[in-house]
Amino acid sequence: MEIIVSIITINYNGLKDTCELIDSLPLEDKSIEVIVVDNASKEDEASIISSRYPQVKVIRSEQNLGFAGGNNLGIKAAQGKYLFFINNDVILKPQTSDIRHLISRLETDDKIGAVCPKIRFAWGDNPIQFAGYTPLSRYTMRNRSIGFGETDKGQYDIAHPTPYAHGAAILVKREALEQVGLMPECYFLYYEELDWSMMFTRAGYSIWYEPACTIYHKESQATGQNSPLKTYYLTRNRLLFVKRNIKGLRRYITYTYLLLVVAPRDICRYILHRQFNLASATIKGIKYFILEK
Repeated sequence: MEIIVSIITINYNGLKDTCELIDSLPLEDKSIEVIVVDNASKEDEASIISSRYPQVKVIRSEQNLGFAGGNNLGIKAAQGKYLFFINNDVILKPQTSDIRHLISRLETDDKIGAVCPKIRFAWGDNPIQFAGYTPLSRYTMRNRSIGFGETDKGQYDIAHPTPYAHGAAILVKREALEQVGLMPECYFLYYEELDWSMMFTRAGYSIWYEPACTIYHKESQATGQNSPLKTYYLTRNRLLFVKRNIKGLRRYITYTYLLLVVAPRDICRYILHRQFNLASATIKGIKYFILEK
């Protein structure tokens, strides 16, 4: 049977979450292939997953290639007409998580290159995490996830374009991907989906939010809510995103705001709360960005 959808997920020391994700997928559907890229987990989790789920294609990388690098390995192995990139800390539910709704949205227009489902948190009463994004502000690089933290009462049940895809779940047309290119690996972690979204837009494709499919996200199981790793990459990659996507005087105004307003404010807040490791991670993120320029 022809492979229609390739589901690609990254595993990094996340065996429990990855297995829970796989258990929630429609493995009996032969038109779907599941690809797990093990990003150099400390233990040989790839062998465990392969043994437990022989129908899943498992790729073991001996080096941690980051979010984009791991997904790009999966892309090279995928056979599907559509590629569904999904975090390993996500769960699908049979009643609400039918991927066919995402495919249907992609097929409504040749110029829709990617689509994201509604994303709800996997805890409590499953509040909304994502129902599309607002655009980034012109100079401060701020935006928001529509519906974030709200109880889902159906208030975001109309599909609409969104300027950026959400990294937790993105369905992409292969033909669009072939024109746009692979995920940018320079970020390693965070901001790659925003940059990739900009690449789709520049190539003439739109990105949509489709609420007919809902997935459930545990959020930041791999990196922690306020870890130094997350703080470092968010600081460094925010600047890198500006460098790659903002031109002219606007770029330098944004640099000034991020370096002279946002970074000092964050560092002071971390010090006041005795979170010295986060203050240090912020400084390291700025230093690494400046040195690599």
